Amino acid sequence: MGSNAITDRVAIVGMGCTRFGERWDMGFDDLLIEAAQGAFSSAGIGKDDVDAYWLGTVQSGMSGLALSRPLRLDNKPVTRVENYCATGSEALRQAAYGVASGAYDVAVAIGGEKVKDSGYQGLNAFPIPGDGTARSLTAAAMFSMIVPAYAARHGVDEDELRTALARIASKNHANGARNPRAQFRREMTVERLCAMPAVAGRLSVLDCAGVADGAAAAVVVRAEDAHRYTDNPLFIKALSFVSGDGRGLMDPDYDYTTFPEVAAAAREAYRQAGIADPRTELALAEVHDCFTPAELVLLEDLGLAERGTAHQRVMDGAFDLDGELPVNPDGGLKSFGHPVGATGLRMVFEAWLQLRGEAPAERRIATYGKRSLALTHNLGGYPGEMVSFVGVFGTG
Repeated sequence: MGSNAITDRVAIVGMGCTRFGERWDMGFDDLLIEAAQGAFSSAGIGKDDVDAYWLGTVQSGMSGLALSRPLRLDNKPVTRVENYCATGSEALRQAAYGVASGAYDVAVAIGGEKVKDSGYQGLNAFPIPGDGTARSLTAAAMFSMIVPAYAARHGVDEDELRTALARIASKNHANGARNPRAQFRREMTVERLCAMPAVAGRLSVLDCAGVADGAAAAVVVRAEDAHRYTDNPLFIKALSFVSGDGRGLMDPDYDYTTFPEVAAAAREAYRQAGIADPRTELALAEVHDCFTPAELVLLEDLGLAERGTAHQRVMDGAFDLDGELPVNPDGGLKSFGHPVGATGLRMVFEAWLQLRGEAPAERRIATYGKRSLALTHNLGGYPGEMVSFVGVFGTG
């Protein structure tokens, strides 16, 4: 796989992010307007200064009209994109390429979802008629199979692994408890999490991310123009996206302990950004913790832990706020829930806050001021058939 990187050619100069949760007080239009206004304000621009818009949403709108109508945009190109759970990141990727190509000077990527009003309780995929061999398990069931597979492959006691998964959830809930934009703001102990009844395999409901309403937005411009808008732009170092071929569902040797699409996307992102050792070069990572076993595998697929060691590193506190590489310092999907179109941009918003020193003291990463790169990651789909995005952003 190869690509021509746009490293340091595009910068983010403004961002906005709503509070995530059951937003009975706001409609989809309201969420988009709040996120957009936040991004416009921090970049010091108005909606008419933007040349083109990309909207990421999976369930809440079907075309550019879903954004142009609430923002009252006059004769602007607005493109709606969707790519499973990487939809928000896809909107940013397209806006960045639009600027890097020279087609536009200023572009906005915005992602949002408004689903709670409908009683929607969990992620699903629209069943497309096929040859009858598609999976028929829930997402929780698919990700639960990581646990026995990882334990067998790496010789880990399943009870020990269960504790490590609870430690992941506890870490992310502790971070989210310090974040006013998060949906769930209650700390959870490892002991309490381990005592929860199982809903799929050995996973409890608190091993699973919730559903939420929310929106986030970013303003992107050419790097040479960035300081016209802000003294502290965030430069795009890498944008990598991989869509798998689904062979994992049919390969009897696939064992659920790795997501090949994620590993490939990470290799390409690190090549674009010139990163040799992500564990010592990244200041933070926002990873797609849709289920706690997913975060466990991602730590290894993204090169943040050696194969077979992520559970030990989690227990050592390596990925805590004060650890050697904080992971999900904003609370992750576990605390925010997962408004699919917004999640990727919400992750970039955390990188924006942390690298610019704007995260509050109680949530500031220990690596602040020592490293200047952040990684964001999404996966969409299931073990064996997924899409994956990896982005790297930096202040220098």
